[in-house]
Amino acid sequence: MSSIRIKHRVSFGDFSLDVDTRVPGKGITGLFGESGSGKTSLLRCIAGLERSESADSTPVHKRGVGYVFQEPQLFAHLNVRQNIEYGMRRNSMPRMSLDEVVSMLEIGNLLERSVSGLSGGEAQRVSIARVLCQSPNLILMDEPLSALDERRRNDVLPYLDRLHAKSAVPIIYVSHNIDEICRLSDHLLVLDNGRLVAEGELHEVLLRTDLPQLGGRNAGAIIEGKTIEYDRAFDLTAFEFSGGRLWVPGAFESNRVRLRVSASDISLSRARAESSTILNILPCTIVAIEEENTAASLVKLQLGSDYLVARITRRSSSALNLKAGDEVYAQIKSVTVRR
Repeated sequence: MSSIRIKHRVSFGDFSLDVDTRVPGKGITGLFGESGSGKTSLLRCIAGLERSESADSTPVHKRGVGYVFQEPQLFAHLNVRQNIEYGMRRNSMPRMSLDEVVSMLEIGNLLERSVSGLSGGEAQRVSIARVLCQSPNLILMDEPLSALDERRRNDVLPYLDRLHAKSAVPIIYVSHNIDEICRLSDHLLVLDNGRLVAEGELHEVLLRTDLPQLGGRNAGAIIEGKTIEYDRAFDLTAFEFSGGRLWVPGAFESNRVRLRVSASDISLSRARAESSTILNILPCTIVAIEEENTAASLVKLQLGSDYLVARITRRSSSALNLKAGDEVYAQIKSVTVRR
């Protein structure tokens, strides 16, 4: 499918949801917003679990929607294999075989185990496997990692990367964690108080410095990098992009990766530092300066054909007399690599 129509209007007491848009019929669409913005309500409307004024009149059981909940929804009286096979019972022509799903999520060693003995991350992988075996036309994921601690969340994320790469089924992924959204999504919807306030390609929407939802700790940008060098002596990898190169700790198997740079990890200078512990110092041009609050500003920067966002104090901006069009140096303290 080329695109998916999402049109839902419903009221829940004092809260109302009103969304009318289209999302790509492939890849992962991130649905981002603060708690209470209506993310889960919208997902439930799409799944047919909430009655709404909708563009889709298809009965729930015929929508072909797979739903991965925050907490794994597994049958306690069935073992792992039986839980997964349950998803295949009404599916005579599965897109992926049981063996393919098991291999992709690396759960072969869990098949004969009771679900009561699974860790949170293992249980969520089994939940995803069961949904995949239903061969849905659309997968909805409602903060599937929110119940996991950071270590287990990091254990599951590579499997979601793999799902993104190998599955042709479109996914709508809900999260209030900007790192998850940046790692997994291609397209982004930003929801606030039941209304869409931004939508589009991920890298473009992230640059909306005017949106409070993408400010604070969420402010930042992504760029695509190509591996060009590994310094074994210091365990550093150099990635090339249109604006230069970035050094990142560690070794990476992928030739191309997604790099996220938080606005808080960039400082600006009029001149290039001659002696600095910061490895990544890149020339760039100020595109715009947006006042974030009474103390800080967000500065949009262009490096080649890519863009970054820096957070600096308004005092620093005034002291350096920064304005759109100025040539400055971005001093990047940290880069997060998303495989």
